[in-house]
Amino acid sequence: MTTSQDRTRGSLTVTGLGPGALDLMAPRARQALAEADIVVGYRTYLDLVRDCLNPASEVISSSMMQEIDRCRKALELAASGRTVVLVCGGDPGIYAMAGLVFELARSVDTTVPIDIIPGIAALNACAAILGAPLMHDFAAISLSDLMTPWELIERRIEAVAPADFVVVIYNPKSKKRTSQIVRTREIMLQHRSPETPVGIVSGATREHETVRLTTLGSMLDEAIGMQTTVIIGNSQTFVWRDRMITPRGYSKKYGL
Repeated sequence: MTTSQDRTRGSLTVTGLGPGALDLMAPRARQALAEADIVVGYRTYLDLVRDCLNPASEVISSSMMQEIDRCRKALELAASGRTVVLVCGGDPGIYAMAGLVFELARSVDTTVPIDIIPGIAALNACAAILGAPLMHDFAAISLSDLMTPWELIERRIEAVAPADFVVVIYNPKSKKRTSQIVRTREIMLQHRSPETPVGIVSGATREHETVRLTTLGSMLDEAIGMQTTVIIGNSQTFVWRDRMITPRGYSKKYGL
């Protein structure tokens, strides 16, 4: 943990903002934003928390695909003696900036104190909106091949599909990247019924939130984009009153 003495020589806090709704942001994250000398982040995420920022704080924003620059700048500012907060959507340790910060810090062998404040991840937010689809073992897979070769992603899908995991799909589709979600569905259909429930949530907790319940056989008929999270049920997942539920096994054990 960062001590008061550490803060006099600068510190970096990587803060998860959660899925978007301000009332789902952790109190510790709000406190970090209020106490920061400098807040660094992707401008879309910064726009979500403008009302939480200290008016005296300096704000440094950048566009998508500039993650390395943001993290490096945040570390440099912290090393200069400033109290810096780097913001991420969701949880910083799940497909976000925490790992990159540590990689860069290691590469320069910095002594800057680094704290991580967790946030509600997309899979948590979307699961709550859908009902309770993650009550049993699940796997999360990103279909983005910007930094992970598609061949490796495909092997991972092929590994989890027959194991009957509930599968959470991050980054399922973009304007240029359209075939990966099609192939993912093909692999899943080799091991699961076309009637397997699928939940599709876009813009979770934000004003433009959309929620659809469908099936593995019909999921590609729905709108899917980069702000979408797809949750594919396992062999026991069912839908009840427009809620997607994966049983843990209580009924079998206790006869509910």
